[in-house]
Amino acid sequence: MLEKVNQIFGIIPPQIANNSKLKYLDLSSNSFSGTIPPQIGTLDVSANNITGILPPEIGDSPQLKVLDLSSNHIVGEIPSELGKLRSLIKLTLNRNQFSGQLPTELGSLIQLEHLDLSSNRLSNSISGSLGNLVKLYYLNLSNNQFSGEIPIKLEKFFHLADLDLSHNFLGEEIPSQVCSMQSLEKLNLAHNNLSGFIQRCFEEMHGLVYIDISYNKLHGPIPNSAAFKHAPMEALQGNKGLCGDIKGFPSCKASKSDKQASRKIWVVIVFPLLGSFALLISLIGLFFMFRRRSSSQTQQSSPGNAPGFLSVLTFDGKIAYEEIVRATNDFDEEHCIGTGGQGSVYRAELPSGEIVAVKKFHSPLLSEMTCQQEFLNEVKSLTEIRHRNIVKFYGFCSHARHSFIVYEYLEMGSLAMILSNATSAEELGWTQRMNVIKGVADALSYLHNDCFPPIVHRDISSKNVLLDLEYEAHVSDFGISKSLKPDSSNWTELAGTIGYVAPEHLMKYWTLGFQPHHAIFETN
Repeated sequence: MLEKVNQIFGIIPPQIANNSKLKYLDLSSNSFSGTIPPQIGTLDVSANNITGILPPEIGDSPQLKVLDLSSNHIVGEIPSELGKLRSLIKLTLNRNQFSGQLPTELGSLIQLEHLDLSSNRLSNSISGSLGNLVKLYYLNLSNNQFSGEIPIKLEKFFHLADLDLSHNFLGEEIPSQVCSMQSLEKLNLAHNNLSGFIQRCFEEMHGLVYIDISYNKLHGPIPNSAAFKHAPMEALQGNKGLCGDIKGFPSCKASKSDKQASRKIWVVIVFPLLGSFALLISLIGLFFMFRRRSSSQTQQSSPGNAPGFLSVLTFDGKIAYEEIVRATNDFDEEHCIGTGGQGSVYRAELPSGEIVAVKKFHSPLLSEMTCQQEFLNEVKSLTEIRHRNIVKFYGFCSHARHSFIVYEYLEMGSLAMILSNATSAEELGWTQRMNVIKGVADALSYLHNDCFPPIVHRDISSKNVLLDLEYEAHVSDFGISKSLKPDSSNWTELAGTIGYVAPEHLMKYWTLGFQPHHAIFETN
């Protein structure tokens, strides 16, 4: 039955619902008034003058697939009975006067592909049950009074192409889960109270072609993606703190400079007061220090209260050397925790209670300087770098009898040792493994990009990645590392650990007529 775009007026007769053979009823764009009769089948009465509430009996039509009541004057709450319409594919209730909160029962409409509740008076938070509607490709909740944060269950909308949450009162940050909607093409978050930084993961949403974040409280860099670059100025305006390489916005570098300038002004004003206060505290400290000097010297002479081995104020190279030799029983095998081509690593527990790792280099022959060169390489590299994912360097000793380097002791040992043991390998879960990969990548990024000149490790292998108790990775063994000379060509012979050299890199050497001295690769 089709009565569309006419001048029919009056009420919808309740008797029309008694027609059991009725498959489809379209009464849109007429002048019907009154209320919706209960127990009616498939229905499109959009663009009429329907008033009253949406009767709960509407849920008694389990075969209903399309329900379009848009552009009417329906009031009251959305009945929870809508959740019974399990066959519903399209639900359009926009441009009415619905109020209250979204019923959680809407999450039962698992076949729903199109949901439009825009231009109503709906309030409270957006129900997380909408995350069950995994078949949605269109969702419009704009022009309502929703508050709270954007629900993170939106990450389940794998097929969603169009999302409009504009003109509400949504706050907090834009959740990173939004970036999980890889089918998303249009996103409108304009006219809300969103704050914080814009997630950088937007740069990975290659299908996104339209974005509108205007009139929020967002700040920081604008993501470097096509959607933001091609967005009109109107789609980004109304946020006071945005910056980036987009016309109409300040450069983020300039923004940082302005902040630094304001901080300098603040320091100039407050510094004299802080300086006076610090001087007063120092004088009080000196008074008590001189007063307790005699008792402090007595305590320091006691072995139980000895200052830390690593204390700069009390460091004595000769004493440190003797303590390390004594702690390892003159580098006895009992204290050895690892052996390599150029030296062995020992665990040394010092009288102060501190535990350190000591890498003792093999004594070089007069005709062989390889070991000596690796010792110098490692000392030179580690004295110039500091990074949380690079093993901490405490000092070194070059002696006629012993040459060794002192490092931070890492309890879990090397990655190679953990992976070679079935029990410890099983305890190293995927989360920890990803954290190890990230730590090594951060260390290499620091060596290549933040050091001058850049440093190439040349032997990143599992035996040179050490883990602490939190499974945080620390890169070690810089014996064959190289510093790249800027503005010049750099060439070295192939080096590294067997099995860790890229085949194409090794083939390059063979093609040029070189023979590898320190590495081979395995074929599967």
